[in-house]
Amino acid sequence: MLTGKQKRYLRSEAHHLKAIFQVGKEGVSANQIKGIDDALEAQELIKVKLLESCPDDVNSVAVELSMHTKAEVVQIIGRTIVFYRHSPQGIYRLP
Repeated sequence: MLTGKQKRYLRSEAHHLKAIFQVGKEGVSANQIKGIDDALEAQELIKVKLLESCPDDVNSVAVELSMHTKAEVVQIIGRTIVFYRHSPQGIYRLP
């Protein structure tokens, strides 16, 4: 579980990142979950964007992806979700 200070730090780090995954009208698929899992392993901090055609709610998608990837939801802003999961590479040093 991330503290408020850690989330604030990760939000500032994620500000300049581009969304590397998009969830469309089919919703979340197994291939997307695998891709997000691999991206979290490599980068630790990623953004996922929900398209307007996505039938699911942004909160339900965030919960579903965080359960399947064992990642923390750092922020939900609009239709963009920021995820963090610590990896052995240790890219980000949390306060």
